[in-house]
Amino acid sequence: MYGSDLLYADHHATTPVLPEVLEAMAPWTAFSGNPSSVHAAGRAARQAVEQARAEVARAIGGRPEEIVFTSGGTESDNLAVKGAALAARDLDPARTAVLITAAEHPAVREAARSLVSLGFEAVELPVDGSGLPAREALDTRLDGSAALVSAILANNETGIVNGELPRLAARARAAGVLAHTDAVQAVGKIPVDTGQLGVDLLSLTAHKFGGPKGAGALWIRKGTRLAPVAAGGGQEKGRRAGTENVAAIVGLGAAASLATARRASESARLAALRDRLENGLRSAIPGLKVNGASPGGAERLPTASSVVFPGVSGEILLAALDLEGIAVSSGSACASGTTKPSFVLLAMGLSPEEARGTLRFSFGWTTNPEEIDRLCAVVPRVHARAVRGVAAC
Repeated sequence: MYGSDLLYADHHATTPVLPEVLEAMAPWTAFSGNPSSVHAAGRAARQAVEQARAEVARAIGGRPEEIVFTSGGTESDNLAVKGAALAARDLDPARTAVLITAAEHPAVREAARSLVSLGFEAVELPVDGSGLPAREALDTRLDGSAALVSAILANNETGIVNGELPRLAARARAAGVLAHTDAVQAVGKIPVDTGQLGVDLLSLTAHKFGGPKGAGALWIRKGTRLAPVAAGGGQEKGRRAGTENVAAIVGLGAAASLATARRASESARLAALRDRLENGLRSAIPGLKVNGASPGGAERLPTASSVVFPGVSGEILLAALDLEGIAVSSGSACASGTTKPSFVLLAMGLSPEEARGTLRFSFGWTTNPEEIDRLCAVVPRVHARAVRGVAAC
């Protein structure tokens, strides 16, 4: 489809589907009964959905009845942010502030902003140089006006892991405020346990860890009130209307089980490949920086390198690498097509020039050492050529 020499280094945008997942989905792709139907075909579909629900719950330390299936991470984030905020205000009309960090994914950021027209306040909490929320800013806003706080678990652009999340969630719960985390990039790559995190809501999606597009989930802690945001039938215990996508949900369950079983070995393998790339690029390109890679800094996912290239726009490099058969990203795939620098990188303290000069290399189950070596050979050459072109202008 794309040519046999494609080097795919954009796994944070989406991962190729695992062969075992495709095999699990195959019986359900041509036809499956409606899981709400009571006949045999419907009962078979319901059984497949419930098995997947148990598999997803097991992967994050939750209970099957706490899992609500959605169409993906964006819907899960919207259901969490909007549903929790509306439910909180129904209980206490004074709770009209939705707190998010400045490093959130656009799905969370825009969901919070959309609530302003309904009388809510969207409050963006500043982050430090690692993209982690500033403690004093959070504590100041965790008052009687707060309905929800949302803090990403692992940043989609930089791969930085929010090790402060359990403390943040505990502080929120003590203040009577619901806590949500977008764990879309974290699940399947690092250990994720809802009990240890202490949050009330957690979003995930299949296509970030070898599953299909079109299937995600929202974990809702038992007892957490959530207002549905889509009117319709009573599917997912009334929390998310719409007929379940059986084949994709089966794929989500299978991918969750496989990612959990292979996580430790895959994390070690990919971390070594990530470090190999970063070391190779640093040695070949003077002035190159890796966001979040300072010694003693925050934990990072093993699957991403956010690299600041000196003297040239990341968009120019991205296009040049695409011509070389190399697929990378300039940031969040959901914000592609814009020439504005990443708001996440700006919030972390990067200059507009540094933010515009950043590319994200991200890795997954198809990544191998030969691809890393190819990147280490091609990227410096393309960068040097691009710098010369800028200088000639």
